[in-house]
Amino acid sequence: MLIFSIQETLWMVLAAIVLDFLIGDPNWRWYTHPVIWIGRAVGALEKRLLHRDRDSAVGRRRRGLLLALVTVTAAFGVIWFAVGVASAVHPYFGYAANVWFISTTIAVKGLREAAVAVYTPLREERLMDARKYVGYIVGRDTTQLDEPEITRAAVETVAENIVDAVISPICYALLGGAPLAMLYRASNTLDSMVGYKNEKYIDFGWASARWDDVLNWIPARVTGLLLVFAASVTPALSASRSFGAIRRFAGLHPSPNSGIPESAVAGALGIELGGVNVYHGRVSERARMGWPLREREREDIMRTVRLMYTVSFTVAGGLLLCALLSL
Repeated sequence: MLIFSIQETLWMVLAAIVLDFLIGDPNWRWYTHPVIWIGRAVGALEKRLLHRDRDSAVGRRRRGLLLALVTVTAAFGVIWFAVGVASAVHPYFGYAANVWFISTTIAVKGLREAAVAVYTPLREERLMDARKYVGYIVGRDTTQLDEPEITRAAVETVAENIVDAVISPICYALLGGAPLAMLYRASNTLDSMVGYKNEKYIDFGWASARWDDVLNWIPARVTGLLLVFAASVTPALSASRSFGAIRRFAGLHPSPNSGIPESAVAGALGIELGGVNVYHGRVSERARMGWPLREREREDIMRTVRLMYTVSFTVAGGLLLCALLSL
């Protein structure tokens, strides 16, 4: 069994955060990101499991539970085996493998790049391109969005993913290294692929959605506090309004977790998030969070990115302090 000391784990998680800051998701021809492999596996399993006994809600839930169990178990087991083999060759190889796989579960640089891809055409008044790029990171229909709505979509995505792609994987890496961090990312991938409350997935994706909610419950609340702190040290943002927005609006979100970072960011920026979304021609009203003290503007995208980096630097600084104190 892989066992790293607390001190080793602190240094490895810190190294993984730095590695993500530096290279993010590398665009190497021979390299495929582990989350892409997980997505392919989920897609293949879904094809085999989803369309049997389609009239039985209980049957769909059982097969959805099987999908979730197989996916998270495989993700944990493959990384556990890979790190174990590397450690058997040499302890330093084990450290390197653990750091690398943890870094692939974190996406600070990737989130920034996705946000910039939306912000840049907005700044250059290329609305069609902005719609295209925001469509890569949200599930809603983006073909008719104006600049404030494109901004809202990008801000909501970055805010929500401060939990999903930053704080949660770091928390699970601290608890169980790369295998547990990858188990989390597999759970998050399952939720993003089958965790929808529509006719197709309401039963089949139930287990995936609920499991993701459970895993994110504590990290989401930690993220809320970190965002309040980040707002307090960022000029022109309001920590008190951020905290007040969490208390007032977070519970209105259909997710027990996503409303926390979204309302925290909305309050800090002094804007309103949520509202009307369109999914495949169907209109959905999302709970509104924050107070509309001003109109949303494209600069809010980069303000949210700066909040994300402040949260990330705060966590990295805390880990560095703990690692130094453990020497």
